[in-house]
Amino acid sequence: MPARSHPLGVHPSPCGDGTANVAVYAPGLTTVDLVLQRPGEPWQRLRLGHREHGVHFGIVPRPRHVQRTALSAADLARDVCPAMPEGTRYGFLDGDAAPGTVPDPAEEIVLLDPYGRGLERVAPPSGVVDPGPDAYGGMYVSVVTAQDHVWRDEDRPAPPWRETVVYEAHVKGLTMLHPDIPHELRGTYAGLGHPVMTDYLRGLGVTAVELLPIHAHLDEAHLTENGLSNYWGYNTLGFFAPHAGYATAAARAAGPTAVLNEFKAAVDALHRAGLQVFLDVVYNHTAEGGAAQRPYCWRGLGEREYYRHDEHGNYVDVTGCGNSMGFGNPQVVRMALDSLRYWVTQCHVDGFRFDLAPELGRDEHHHFSRNHPFFVAVAADPVLQGVRMISEPWDVGAGGWQTGRFPAGWADWNDHYRDTVRDFWLSGQRTMRRGGGGGTAARLAGAISGSAELFAPHGRTALASVNFVTAHDGFTMHDLTAYDAKHNEANLEHNADGTNDNHSWNHDHEGFSPDAHVRAARAATARNMMATLLFSQGIPMITAGDEVLRSQQGNNNAYCQDNRLSWLDWRLTPLDRAMLQTTQRLIRIRRTFLAAQPHDFPATPEDVVLEWFAPRGEPMTSELWQTDGALALQVLLSAREGGACGLCVLNGTVAPVAAVLPAAPGADDAAERPGPAGFRLVLATDPQLDELTGNRWRGGATVTVPAQSVALFTLD
Repeated sequence: MPARSHPLGVHPSPCGDGTANVAVYAPGLTTVDLVLQRPGEPWQRLRLGHREHGVHFGIVPRPRHVQRTALSAADLARDVCPAMPEGTRYGFLDGDAAPGTVPDPAEEIVLLDPYGRGLERVAPPSGVVDPGPDAYGGMYVSVVTAQDHVWRDEDRPAPPWRETVVYEAHVKGLTMLHPDIPHELRGTYAGLGHPVMTDYLRGLGVTAVELLPIHAHLDEAHLTENGLSNYWGYNTLGFFAPHAGYATAAARAAGPTAVLNEFKAAVDALHRAGLQVFLDVVYNHTAEGGAAQRPYCWRGLGEREYYRHDEHGNYVDVTGCGNSMGFGNPQVVRMALDSLRYWVTQCHVDGFRFDLAPELGRDEHHHFSRNHPFFVAVAADPVLQGVRMISEPWDVGAGGWQTGRFPAGWADWNDHYRDTVRDFWLSGQRTMRRGGGGGTAARLAGAISGSAELFAPHGRTALASVNFVTAHDGFTMHDLTAYDAKHNEANLEHNADGTNDNHSWNHDHEGFSPDAHVRAARAATARNMMATLLFSQGIPMITAGDEVLRSQQGNNNAYCQDNRLSWLDWRLTPLDRAMLQTTQRLIRIRRTFLAAQPHDFPATPEDVVLEWFAPRGEPMTSELWQTDGALALQVLLSAREGGACGLCVLNGTVAPVAAVLPAAPGADDAAERPGPAGFRLVLATDPQLDELTGNRWRGGATVTVPAQSVALFTLD
C-alpha cells in the first residue's frame, strides 16, 4: 500500500498488511529520518521518502521474520502492528545530519513525535545532581502504545450544564496523603479512581472533576537548577501522552500502554460514580521554552511554523512562558483538534479547560478573534459536540483580557466574579475594620446574577460564567482569610513570583493564629464565600481542599511545590469538618432548587426573576445600591414560570441585621395550601442561626441575621 500523509503519527496501514504508516509535520526539514527500536531489537534508521506540504511520510515494512497476515478490524483498532508493535521506541532526525549513522537516543537528541501516544525518558539530564523524573534536559523518545482498555462506562454521566458543579483537583495532590487509600496507589491515577475517592467526591455532591494537566510535561530549566519540579504541569511535552509520573510504579514499569490504561481506568471509575472528567489542557505553549533552549520536538521539526514569530523572526510570547504556539498556522490548529478528539474518543474525556485560551484565538497577526478558525472548527466538529469547552479567558499579550467574549457554546472562568466576591467578604471587611466604608453591594449583585454586563453583549447567558473564588493559582480559600500578603519564599524566587493583588483579609492576624475566635471568624468567612458561590447564577467551581479549609501557608503560587504544602491534608479539625458539611449541604440545596425549575432555567434570561430587597424588606433603591458600607441585602430568586423560590440574606456589615423578609410570591394563595406557609431556613453560615434550620417565617416577619453571615431560605 502506498504511504499516506494522513493521519499524522504512527498507525497501522489501513490495508491491514502489518506495515505501519508514519507521518510527521516537519516543514523546517528537507528530509526526515525515522529512528526506531522494536522491543528486543537494535535501533534502526529509515528515510521517510515522501513529502507533501511540509508533511514527511513513509511506510515502515514488517520485520523479515513476520509473515504477511491480514490484521482484523480489532487489531487495527488497537493501533499497533508488526512493523511498529506496542512498546516500539522511536523519534525523528534531520535526514541530512550525519547520514547513515544510527544514533543512540540516550546520548544524541532525537525529536519526539508531536502525535506520540507514549513517552519515555531514556537518560536523565547530564550534570544534574539527583535529577527528578521530569528534570529539564533529559533524553526522551516516543513510544507506540496500544488502545486496548475495555470500557465499562456504557452509561456515561451527562448532567445538564446548569447542574454541573466543577471540582478542580490535582491527580497527585488529591490522594497523596489519604490514609484510606493503599500506599502504593496514593498520588496516582489509580488512587483517583479508588472507591474511597470516588465515594468522597460523590458524597460531596460535585458532578465533574477538572484535573490539572495530565498531558506529559517537563520541568522548566530554572526549576531543575533549583532542585524543584513543576508540580502543576503547565509545561507540555506531549499533547497525546498521559504523564507517566502520575501512574503507579507497577504501571510505569510495565510501560506507556499500562500508564495509559491506568488513566483510562480512573476515568472509567469516575464515570461509574456519576462524575464527569474535564482536563486542563495547555496548547498555548510547550516545554521547549525560549529560543536559546534545546529542541525536544516542535522546534527541531519546524520552529517558524509551530511557534509565533514577528516580522524579524523573533518569538512573539503572549504566554510569558518563553514561546507561544502559532495558531495562525492550520497545522497547529489541526494538531490541537486531533489531540482533543483523541482524548474524547480514546479516553472518554467529557470536557476541557483551556489554559491562556486567548492565545488559541490569535491569528497570524496575533490578534484575538472569537471567530478564529480554531473556534469555528471546534464548533463544527461532530466528535466534539456536547463536550464542555471552558476558557481561561486571558493571556499576557495585547488585548489579552477576553472574559465574556468567547464564542457561544463556551464557558469562561469569571475573574470578575472572583474579585467581586473576595472584595465583599474580605478586602471590604478589612477596610471597614480600619474605619472605611467597605464598598457597595452593587457589584456583588451583578456577580450573583450571572455577570450579564460581561456576557450578554456577546449573546451569552449566566451559564457561560464559570464562577470561582479560588483556583489552583492564588490563595486557597482558607489562606484568603489568613494572609494579607503572599509568602512564596519556598519557591526560591525571593518572593517575587505570584500576584500581589489577592483581595484577601487576614482577620487582623497574619498566618496561623492561636486565638480560637480568630480561627472561627476565618472559617465563617470561608463559609460565606462558599455559600455565595453556590447560590450564584452560573457554573460553580470549587478548588480541591477548599471544602476542608486546606492551607498552603500563604503560598499563592505553589506551582513548584510537590510536597505537603500543596497536597491535601485529610486530617480534619472540627472546623474543617464543619466546612465540609456546609459545602455538602449547599450543593444539595442548589441541586434541589434547580430540580424545581423549568428545564431551560436559567438559560433564558428573561425567565429568571431576581428581586432585590433592603434589610427592612423594601425594594433596593439606586441610592442604597451606591451607598458605601450598605452591605446587607436580600435577593429572591425564582423562574417566571417555575416552582420553588430561594431567598438569600447576605449581611456583610459588622453588626447583626434585623431582616424583614419580603412578601412571599403567591402569598395571596397561602390560605389554600395545607400546613404552615412561608420561608423555611435551610442553611445559615452562622452556627447559632443555623440551629434554627427547618423553622419557617412568613413574609413580613423579622429574622436577626448575625454580622458577616449568610442565611438561605426556600419558600414552602
